[in-house]
Amino acid sequence: MKKIVLAGGCFWGVEEFLSRINGVTYTEVGYANGRTENPTYEDVCYKNTYFAEACLVEYNDKILNLKDLLKEYWSIIDPTTLNRQGPDLGSQYRTGIYYLDSSDLEIILNSKEEIQKKYDKKIVTEVVPLNNYYKAEEYHQKYLKKNPGGYCHIKL
Repeated sequence: MKKIVLAGGCFWGVEEFLSRINGVTYTEVGYANGRTENPTYEDVCYKNTYFAEACLVEYNDKILNLKDLLKEYWSIIDPTTLNRQGPDLGSQYRTGIYYLDSSDLEIILNSKEEIQKKYDKKIVTEVVPLNNYYKAEEYHQKYLKKNPGGYCHIKL
């Protein structure tokens, strides 16, 4: 199994979308690449923690390769908008690809170059190693499965 952390705005919809992809074996939402330890949702929303709402994705690379997973990811975000996805505004809603395995970097950068061809504006999705990650509170996990009519900026 391989792992990667993807940020694409509000993490509820990102998790639900990615969990439906064949080859994805596990998803969980959390807070990635911030400045503090053990942040709460309130910290991420109202304090200067600089965490991104993100989704930890575990996938079977014999069924789903990273290139194809990233194609799906790019399809649900606007990679040219800084600190915003849909109506959600703030640094916690930035887009990012946070890798755990440095051997994934070339695939990620090639994917980013390829998607850039579809946009006139520069892609601002950050591509950096995962520095830290904290699992979000339980009520955020599988939120849209628990609350099917819940808010989502992604068309599911």
